[in-house]
Amino acid sequence: MSDTAMYVTLLAVSVALTFLVGRLLVTAGEPFLQEVFEDRSVTRSVNLLLSVLFHLITLGVLAIISVLDLVGNEDPFQTLVARLGVVLLVLGVAYGVSMLVLIRVRERRRADQISEHVQERLADRGFGSGPQGTGQPGPTPPTVTPGQ
Repeated sequence: MSDTAMYVTLLAVSVALTFLVGRLLVTAGEPFLQEVFEDRSVTRSVNLLLSVLFHLITLGVLAIISVLDLVGNEDPFQTLVARLGVVLLVLGVAYGVSMLVLIRVRERRRADQISEHVQERLADRGFGSGPQGTGQPGPTPPTVTPGQ
């Protein structure tokens, strides 16, 4: 296999795998984003932006990998297999990082919702930052001293 054929094969397989994994990421990430944003159009927009980011970064790294001499092997087939292995590792890491970002966004949103819920419950019971958002301090919670 000539060097040119190897590069073309590597790039074709890499690009195909990148778009396949990117599509999987879009499909798997949509439920996470829907839970976070609760608005279909916002979910789709953010999902599209994350997909573009994934593709640009991954394709850029793959383009750099395609020209680096990662393996000092003389056999072109083994070199192609080694480079495809690196491509798969890069895709796996990029996919994992993307999913971690989605999970983190969802967890942060859940924490914010819990915090808002707790603040509402405290305000309903007369504790917190003033009656119904007036900005005035609410009643002070009762203090309990030992021995009472």
